[in-house]
Amino acid sequence: MRFLVHCDVDEEFRRYLRRIVFYKEEDNMRKMEAFVKAKLFNLIVWRGNGEIIGHAIWHESNTWDHRRGDPRDKEDHEILEKLLGGKGDFVELHEVWLLKEHRGKGYGKEFFVFFEQFIRNKGYDKIVYYAYHPAAITICRQRGYQEAYGIEETGLEGEKQTCYVFCLSLKRTPKGQLPHGRPRLDCDPLNM
Repeated sequence: MRFLVHCDVDEEFRRYLRRIVFYKEEDNMRKMEAFVKAKLFNLIVWRGNGEIIGHAIWHESNTWDHRRGDPRDKEDHEILEKLLGGKGDFVELHEVWLLKEHRGKGYGKEFFVFFEQFIRNKGYDKIVYYAYHPAAITICRQRGYQEAYGIEETGLEGEKQTCYVFCLSLKRTPKGQLPHGRPRLDCDPLNM
C-alpha cells in the first residue's frame, strides 16, 4: 500500500472515480478536478497492486470557512467551536474513500497513521474529519479523536445518515521525527 500526496487528477484517476457512485455525475467529477487544480483541495491517492484503490482529500480550514470563500453554516460553526474550544485553524480531512473490494483489510487504519504523521510533519496541529461510515467512526474513536454529535444529512443514495465530527489534536514533534511506536508508511518522499 502506498499513499501518494499532492496528486493531480489524470485519466487513470478519472477512471477510478467513475467507479464511485457520487462521481458518476460528470458535474461532480468536474468540480473535484477544478478544486484540485485550483489547490482548494489536496489529493492523496492510495495505490495497491499497481492500481488506484482509494483516495483522500484534505484542505486547510477554520471554524468560519469550510475552505477559502466558502463560509460554514451556523450549526457547523458552533459544533466546531465547541469541539476545538474556540475559534481556530485546522486541516480538514474532507473525503476518505476506499473501493469496496479493498475494505476490511486494515488500509483505513494505515491511512490514518500515515495522514496524522504527514500533517504533523507539515506543521499543523489539528485534524477535523466528518465521518458517517461505521468503519471510519470506529477508527477515529480508536485513535483518540474527540467527538461531537454530528449533523443529520442525506447520503449519496438518498438515505438519512448522521455525520459525526471528529477532531484530533496532534502533539508537535520535530520535522521528520516519528512518535514512538508509529511506523513510517510509504509515500511520495518528494512531497512529504
